[in-house]
Amino acid sequence: MHGAIESVKGKPFFVRRWGDPRLPRLLLLHGFPEYGGAWQDVATHLSKKFHCIAPDQRGFGQSWTPEGVESYAASHLVDDMVSLIGTDAMTGPISVFGHDWGAAIAYGLAMFHPGLVDRLIIANGVHPVPFQRALAAGGAQTAASQYITWLRQPGIEDDLSANGFEKLQQLFATHMDMSWLSGTRLQDYKAEWSRPGRLRAMLNWYRASPLEVAKPGQPIAIPPLPIARLKVPQPHLLLWGDGDTALLPETTQGLEDFAPDLTRVTLAGCDHWLHHQKPYEVAQAILDWHP
Repeated sequence: MHGAIESVKGKPFFVRRWGDPRLPRLLLLHGFPEYGGAWQDVATHLSKKFHCIAPDQRGFGQSWTPEGVESYAASHLVDDMVSLIGTDAMTGPISVFGHDWGAAIAYGLAMFHPGLVDRLIIANGVHPVPFQRALAAGGAQTAASQYITWLRQPGIEDDLSANGFEKLQQLFATHMDMSWLSGTRLQDYKAEWSRPGRLRAMLNWYRASPLEVAKPGQPIAIPPLPIARLKVPQPHLLLWGDGDTALLPETTQGLEDFAPDLTRVTLAGCDHWLHHQKPYEVAQAILDWHP
């Protein structure tokens, strides 16, 4: 693995790379509250077939961290990755793999810049339309996503960082296996979270999002969505850890309407953090599917 600061639109982004640069490129996009180093185990397995590229996304890790909620609108986050893909040494379309919030950016690349993306891989992440429908319905996913409203509160970063980031560690630990986040790895994560302004910036991804979250049992109407523009034309692989309690299966209902070339693979015995819990199985599923 090689990691270094690279210029993206003239701004510093820390990018980790695995595998021979002459191999087909695979862009790996992490979610919250992670950083590019989260892909270490999976990328090690994938690097025999791909040149894996894993940036710390805007506001995370060692990358550029601008001020203001408006700096974290999805359009800016997608544009960062468009620029990273475009300034890479190779040309031509790239395969994209996203998890959690990284999946939102991966979907944005596939939908709005289809010429840059040849294949889309998502692991426990959601397309915006099925997800918004589930958030608005007032049911199980609405209840499971109340943490989004909590994370949008002003100053919540102070609560999350207190006592050695105790509440941040607990956030996704309820009913899910976080044993992977311990020892040296936990210390590495805390070092990234402790960088000046990072936790506020990470939370600004939630604050800038237009997603509307209902209250449990109180469904809300959502404005019309530009469904025709939100299609995934590429071959699409969806990997799903079946024990996820943050994202429930209903968040992917109707995904075939937006991704007609969809392959679903369920990984039993893991949850939202499947890339940490079963990195070999995640990588092998991708290798089996990707030509």
